[in-house]
Amino acid sequence: MKRITSLLAALALTFTASTNAQNVVVKSPKLGTDNANPVLDFLYCADPTAVEYNGRLYVYGTNDHQQYEEAEKNSYEKIRTLAMMSTDDMVNWTYHGLIPVGEIAPWIIASWAPSIISKPQPDGSTLFSLYFSNSGWGVGVIQAKSPVGPWTSPLSTSLIDGNNETVKNSGAIFDPGAVIDSNGDGWVAFGNSQGWLAKLNTDLHSFATTPMKLTSPFHFEANELNFINGRYVYTYNDDWSEHEPWTLGGEKPTRCSMVYLTSTDPLNPQSWTYGGNYFKNPGDNGMGDGNNHTHLHKYQGKWYLFYHTGLLEKSLGSDGGFRSIYVDEIDVDEKNVVLHECKPTQKGVTAIKNLDACQLQYAATSAATLGVRYIPTAEPGHTVATVGTPNKIAPKPSEGIIEVRNVSFAAHPKQISCKVKGNGSATFRLDSQDGATIATITSNNGTYQTISSATSKLKGVHTLYIVLEGDIQLDTWQFKK
Repeated sequence: MKRITSLLAALALTFTASTNAQNVVVKSPKLGTDNANPVLDFLYCADPTAVEYNGRLYVYGTNDHQQYEEAEKNSYEKIRTLAMMSTDDMVNWTYHGLIPVGEIAPWIIASWAPSIISKPQPDGSTLFSLYFSNSGWGVGVIQAKSPVGPWTSPLSTSLIDGNNETVKNSGAIFDPGAVIDSNGDGWVAFGNSQGWLAKLNTDLHSFATTPMKLTSPFHFEANELNFINGRYVYTYNDDWSEHEPWTLGGEKPTRCSMVYLTSTDPLNPQSWTYGGNYFKNPGDNGMGDGNNHTHLHKYQGKWYLFYHTGLLEKSLGSDGGFRSIYVDEIDVDEKNVVLHECKPTQKGVTAIKNLDACQLQYAATSAATLGVRYIPTAEPGHTVATVGTPNKIAPKPSEGIIEVRNVSFAAHPKQISCKVKGNGSATFRLDSQDGATIATITSNNGTYQTISSATSKLKGVHTLYIVLEGDIQLDTWQFKK
């Protein structure tokens, strides 16, 4: 009977339960498919930003899930955390949990729309500076020596807010976008209804210049900066109007779309040249209307555009305007600094490398999940997997499934070791969540232990499915010769 139930779940890719006489359906838009979007299928998060460190790409976003858990609609006022995730193959993502911004900087109103930069320090360390919208009132900053923290607040107030004499009465001050240029200088843009730019001091939490108005007609939100081939690239989200009159030349941008300007002399307001409309509103491409926020990033020789849509709501069973992060490749002409239009897709990107089964892997790393909840540990950026649901009213499912793609067994391992605790099991299967079992780890310990099991000789590249049952907590897994 248990096998039949599991098969039915595999065919439907859903868990259905009855709560207060209504059916709550939780599914994954990625599990058992070729889809790589959204980046995380168990967490509402939006407004992406990213930084590369030691070969991994770390992505951060507004934690819409906090608003979802505390309210029916996404009006953003409950959000005081930011989400963290990373990858080195662009398909399997490690969930690093949440940054508790409200605890780190208790003076904030809320924390939205992060932007992160990193800079090597004289002592050999790297300083990560993460800027965020302090609600619609200002821009805050937290800093760390690791991309996953621990984070501290260098200030006891916003970096800039509506009290600043230069920007006072110019519109909301939020949605920062930061960049480090080829000279090692930091810059940050921000604003709503009007874009602003300022150069940062070497501490990256104070201004070296007075904020300057940027060319930004029909400005709405979502400021960002990039530095490409000696040119500063400023992007922002234009508003929902018809954009009349349009005075910057070129093709008039579409409603609530992303546009860009470039300059080699950023503090000269007349130097900024309009480039075009590189990402239309997802609704114009059949992906649902909503606000628009992108992050442009080059990683391992390819350019990617991170953005958000509201499509995950269809899978997680809510309709309050909660968003999720997507990513697609974008064509960037670096020589001439031209951003070609990127169109959003459900399929997303392809893997740029395989995942080595014989290296230590975290249960927090997945390409897709179903019925899995991640629990933070005392170690910054470290979470463990257990059975659960992202829907706040759905009951706990009978099992959780973690899908890991492009897993290479080139070393032909014959054993698997897992770090686990709790009472339950972790079953490993190849190529299908209901396929033949290659190993099962059973735990009945109240503390973490490493448990090993023999497997048949494995080879080739496969999709690995980890099926969790009971109250087990899975931390790491590793195949061995």
